[in-house]
Amino acid sequence: MQSNGYIMNLRRDVFQAIADPTRRAILLLLASQSMTAGAIAANFDTARPTVSKHLQILTECELLEQEQNGREIYYHLNAVKMKEIADFIEPFRRMWDERFDKLEAVMIKLHTNK
Repeated sequence: MQSNGYIMNLRRDVFQAIADPTRRAILLLLASQSMTAGAIAANFDTARPTVSKHLQILTECELLEQEQNGREIYYHLNAVKMKEIADFIEPFRRMWDERFDKLEAVMIKLHTNK
């Protein structure tokens, strides 16, 4: 059986967090504006506590930040953490772009030699 410490570490792992489609959808929602938990939950056909759990996980791994405005708490993206993810993924994107460019060149060459 896994210890609670191990489970908590999984929750704080950015890539574990973004593996969930609902959490990715939440990130997309918050890409353009800050929103309250209620406003976020209104976009999903799921119970509000479920959305709150997703927000907690995204906050624990620092993808989201909370900002108090009166009695409301607004969630917004942590741009620094999002850039860290993009920087990590960028070398892989470049590698695959190069491979697809080479494949495209081979396909064009084969097509013109017919």
